[in-house]
Amino acid sequence: MRLIQLTDFHLHADRLARSRIGLPHRQLERVVAAAVRLRPDLVLVTGDVSEDRSAASYAEAARLLSGFDCPWSWLPGNHDEPGLMAECRPFDEVLDLGERRLLLLDTQRIGEEAGELGVARLAALDERLAEDTRPTLVAMHHPPVAVGSAWMDALGLRDAAAFWDCLAGHRHVEAVLCGHIHQAFSGHGPASAGRVTVYGCPSTSDQFLPSSVDFAVDEAAWPGFRVVDLGGRKLETWVERLAP
Repeated sequence: MRLIQLTDFHLHADRLARSRIGLPHRQLERVVAAAVRLRPDLVLVTGDVSEDRSAASYAEAARLLSGFDCPWSWLPGNHDEPGLMAECRPFDEVLDLGERRLLLLDTQRIGEEAGELGVARLAALDERLAEDTRPTLVAMHHPPVAVGSAWMDALGLRDAAAFWDCLAGHRHVEAVLCGHIHQAFSGHGPASAGRVTVYGCPSTSDQFLPSSVDFAVDEAAWPGFRVVDLGGRKLETWVERLAP
C-alpha cells in the first residue's frame, strides 16, 4: 500500500491569490499532478487546507483531490474552519490500511496557532490504540516534537508530553505524520514511548526555513509531498518535490 501525504495548501477563494512567494492554487495543481503519477492507494491531507477559511477554498481543494484515483482524507490545521471542512468532506477518525491502521487526530485550538489534544481527545486516542494492536500510524497537524526552529517550536503541540505518555502504553505505534512546519523533517519521540519516528512534510505552498530562530521562508526549497510505502514489515518513506 502506498500513502501520499499532502499538507498546508493555504488556499483562498480567489485562485489567483498569492502567498508570500507563490500562487498556492497553481502550486497545489502541480503537486497533485506529480503525486498522481506515483499511483497512491490513499491520500492524507494534514491540515491548513485554507488560508481564508472560505467554503470556496475547501470546495476547490476537494475538486483537486478528486483527481486521485483513490480515497483521500483530511484533518484540520490551525488555519482551518472545521465546520466548513466537514460539510465539504466528513472527517475520518480511523482508516483501515490492511495490516496497519491510521488514526487521524484533531489538534486545533480555535483562534490559536499552537495545537493541543486535550483530555478528551487523549482519552479517545488511548481507547483507539487499545482496541486494535496492529501497527498503527498517527496523523496530526501540529508536530509533537521540537523541529529545531525556535519560533515554530513555540507553536507546536502544547501537550506533547501527555501525548507521548499515552503512546508509552501502546508500543504498536509505528510513526507519526504531521504538517504545520512546511519542511521535510524526521525526528523521534522520547525513549519512554519507544522513540517513535515523527515525519514532517513540505507544504504544497511556501516552505519554511529549517533551523531558524525567527520566522523565515525558504526561497530555495520547492513545494512537495511525502510518500509512505507500507508494503513490508517496516514502512519506507521519502519526500518528493516539484522541479523548478
